[in-house]
Amino acid sequence: MLKLKTIIAAAIGLLMTFQAHASDKFITVASTTSTANSGLFDAILPKFEKETGIQVRVVAVGTGKAIRLARSGDADVLFVHHKPSEEKFVADGFGIERFDVMYNDFLLVGPKSDPAGIKGSSKATDALQKIAKNSSLFASRGDDSGTNKKERALWKAASLDPKSASGGWYRETGSGMGATLNVASGMNAYAMTDRATWLKFKNKGDLTILTEGDPALFNQYGIILVNEAKHPHVKSALGQQFVDWIISDAGQTLINDYKIKGKQAFFANAQPGS
Repeated sequence: MLKLKTIIAAAIGLLMTFQAHASDKFITVASTTSTANSGLFDAILPKFEKETGIQVRVVAVGTGKAIRLARSGDADVLFVHHKPSEEKFVADGFGIERFDVMYNDFLLVGPKSDPAGIKGSSKATDALQKIAKNSSLFASRGDDSGTNKKERALWKAASLDPKSASGGWYRETGSGMGATLNVASGMNAYAMTDRATWLKFKNKGDLTILTEGDPALFNQYGIILVNEAKHPHVKSALGQQFVDWIISDAGQTLINDYKIKGKQAFFANAQPGS
């Protein structure tokens, strides 16, 4: 009887050990809101999890916050869309290597009445100058996200500082893209958005696309494995599997295949051999 109890206890111990290890087979990915809100992750992550048995836990926040999470060691992989910040993350030793993953573009949207007359502007900076000159309502994320960083860069390129009008015609929501578009829709204001979130957004109200196609509105996404030399607890092996899969032919094909209302949301452009 004692021997049987010993065998049972050992079996229970092995089962608990197996379960503990199984529960550890996950990674945390700090990412931008657009990859989650667009539905991309819902479409592709189940395929990765089925192939590898690795669960992916996504923390979807603005790019600035995602980078801060990764710098603090609260993520294994960083997947965002502001290349200068990503390159600095690697240069500062917090990331191993940065890879291009995919791209789409930003849009300037606004009310169909278009009070500032920006429709058809070939340059985003021209459109912003018209909005400022007309003091037309503009809803900014104001959250240090990749979209917000791009927006600020465009205002600077237009030789304008909208912060001086903060609380007036320039409204900073401090929120994600979906919430900011809701504000813009409610106020009939202009806003800048990534195309994937716009395609997925349902509460468009009177908003429509007014300016697009400017090369300055290009929106590149990158992926980086967090450096275990900075944070020894990082799951480097599992995180590397995810990075390798995202930039592989399989991952890139799934990204290209993802569509919103029949329209391709992202365009894969990883170059793992470069």
